[in-house]
This record gives sequence, structure tokens and C-alpha cells, in this order.
Amino acid sequence: MDPTIVVKSLAALAQSVRLQAFRAMVVAGKDGLTPGAIAETLGIPANTLSFHLKELTHAGLVTQERVGRNIVYRVNFEQVNALLGYLTENCCEGAACAVDPKDTQCVC
Repeated sequence: MDPTIVVKSLAALAQSVRLQAFRAMVVAGKDGLTPGAIAETLGIPANTLSFHLKELTHAGLVTQERVGRNIVYRVNFEQVNALLGYLTENCCEGAACAVDPKDTQCVC
């Protein structure tokens, strides 16, 4: 994974509202959430949320899709799994890990 993408992803998550929004979308899974649902859940104005969703999208952590009149945001689990893999690829001081990498992937 390109280190520039790693830094961009971690920077996007290093803000309280973005982290909360991201976690809400993780819970929603493949169904995703509309901005209105996220704003209501977090209790923040829609225009504030819009800025944060743009940052998460720009970092590749979430995707957006128009569904009818709504835009639905979903976690890009492929990107998140790649990020987690990058962060943990050299764990255990290079020894074989006790955790099977297949068990650490989100499969939503």
C-alpha cells in the first residue's frame, strides 16, 4: 500500500466527528447511511457533516452512491482492510502471528 494513502487515511480518521461518522457507517455495513441519518445520529448540522464526509471520501475510506434522490455513504472495506494489513504486516517482530490474517478482515 502506498504510504501516501496510509497517511491520508489516518489523517482523515484523526478527527472526532469523522471518526464517529466512520464508525456509524461501519455499524451500518453494506447498506450504508444517508448524510441525514449520519447527521441525526451524531447531532451535528448537515453542512458540517458534508465537509467531513468529503474528507473521508477523498481519503478512500468511504464511497458514495446516488440511490434515487439520496446519496448513500458506505465504508470502503477493501481500502480499510488494506490499511489494517499495512499497519500490521510486520507485527510480532517478524515471527508468525498467532492470529490468522483471514480472521482479521471485514467481510461485509
